[in-house]
Amino acid sequence: MNENTDILVDIMSEQTATAAGRGQVEFEEAFTLHHRTVFRAARSVVRDAGLAEDVTQETFLRLYHHLDSISCEEMLRPWLIRVAINVAKNAVRGNIRANTREENYVKESGNQAVASVEADYEELAGVSEIYKALNKVKEPLRSCLILKQQGLSYKEIASSLDLNESSIGTYVARGRQEFARVYGGGKGTV
Repeated sequence: MNENTDILVDIMSEQTATAAGRGQVEFEEAFTLHHRTVFRAARSVVRDAGLAEDVTQETFLRLYHHLDSISCEEMLRPWLIRVAINVAKNAVRGNIRANTREENYVKESGNQAVASVEADYEELAGVSEIYKALNKVKEPLRSCLILKQQGLSYKEIASSLDLNESSIGTYVARGRQEFARVYGGGKGTV
């Protein structure tokens, strides 16, 4: 009887491992293929590599929990981008609230905020100027422009941002014009 139990347990564990393996391969494949794109989309919103990585992890955690609900492999990338953008926007809102609380504390205590080394580096490198100019570009032009620069097709951009696919080209072109105008008339082209 003990031998039969061991055989049954072995068979069940093999079946469970095979079923779990099939699910893991799909998730691992999606992670491998789309991690960089999700990170870039998150970074474009939160403007901080550490926070973007947190957003990326949250995005793939949500994918893991909703993997069964995604039926079309072709729509996986736009779904991931949409989730990443939404999670990133929520993170930014949370950071704004936290920063407001910190600023109020600093005002009350009389201490001055010290700029971080990373912020100083971005200032020196000119990256912050690009972000400032990019922030002045209106939505959805900015998001279309960023996603196009990351290599997404018009269809993927439209699906990610819930826009009409036929207007994406116009949004990208207008976004480029607006960025060039704000950034200094062609000082940097996107």
